[in-house]
Amino acid sequence: MATATASSAHLPSVFPFSTQSHSNRFHFHGCLSLSTKPSKLLLLSSPTPTIKPAIIRAQSEESDTFLFTGNEESESAEPALISASASEAAPFVPPNPPEGFVAPPSFDDGPIETEDEIAAAYEEVYGPAYSGVSLLGNDIYVMDSKVKKTTGFGSKNKKEKVKDGFEERVVQVRRVTKVVKGGKQLHFRAIVVVGDKKGQVGVGVGKAKEVISAVQKSAVNARRNIITVPMTKYLTFPHRADGDYGAAKVMLRPASPGTGVIAGGAVRIVLEMAGVENALGKQLGSNNALNNARATVVAVQKMRQFREVAEDRGIPMEELWK
Repeated sequence: MATATASSAHLPSVFPFSTQSHSNRFHFHGCLSLSTKPSKLLLLSSPTPTIKPAIIRAQSEESDTFLFTGNEESESAEPALISASASEAAPFVPPNPPEGFVAPPSFDDGPIETEDEIAAAYEEVYGPAYSGVSLLGNDIYVMDSKVKKTTGFGSKNKKEKVKDGFEERVVQVRRVTKVVKGGKQLHFRAIVVVGDKKGQVGVGVGKAKEVISAVQKSAVNARRNIITVPMTKYLTFPHRADGDYGAAKVMLRPASPGTGVIAGGAVRIVLEMAGVENALGKQLGSNNALNNARATVVAVQKMRQFREVAEDRGIPMEELWK
């Protein structure tokens, strides 16, 4: 303490400070020098008192803004609003309902809708769905034009199959080339047989640059060439028949129940898609799949039912076996 008192005696000659002794503490008022050296007097001085922000209230009655400064101490912790319009706000009063107003029923109070009613309401708003079922009698094929067709290899956009009761069976897919002036053009040829296994069958062929497009084209072509296969109650032919198409020759014979379809190649596929369960077939000429399939169709078209022959002759069916 004596050291601090002795050093303070030389302060007036160096710093323009005024010192006052109060409870063994030194309070300095004035300006310090810009020296960067630490001073022992600063370490012994008292800490700076805490300064609280003061509130200066605005004089205007229409403003609710408060200004805070750090020079004066605040008198109140919670400042009050000056504007009288905000404090005297009128309470909210809901409007009265109009005359004849009926409150709507609750969503949970109504009857539970069935799935058909929900589907009918959806169809009334958005039109028929892609499922192919219409509850309001609308055209279910109206959205076919918006279905994206398959383009390019590996495309994920596949066109939906037509649900007309016919099944499709691919007989053969071959790669064919066409020689033109600039070189060769590569295409694919597909042979497809369609049938409902109830006596309706058709053979079609189509070419395209892609396999999927070729199969779709041949399926459309097969549906344009549907024929009816005459069969007995034992699902076999009424009589034998032979057919040829180009260099292909096919022989068809009826079989007893339990025999099955004994044939090979395109002949077997055509008979199975037609619904024949007991028959014998043989390819006698070319091995070309398309010509054998069409030769089978020619042989089937030559067949006639017993009642048709009896009507043409003008005799009852019982006299055909006499």
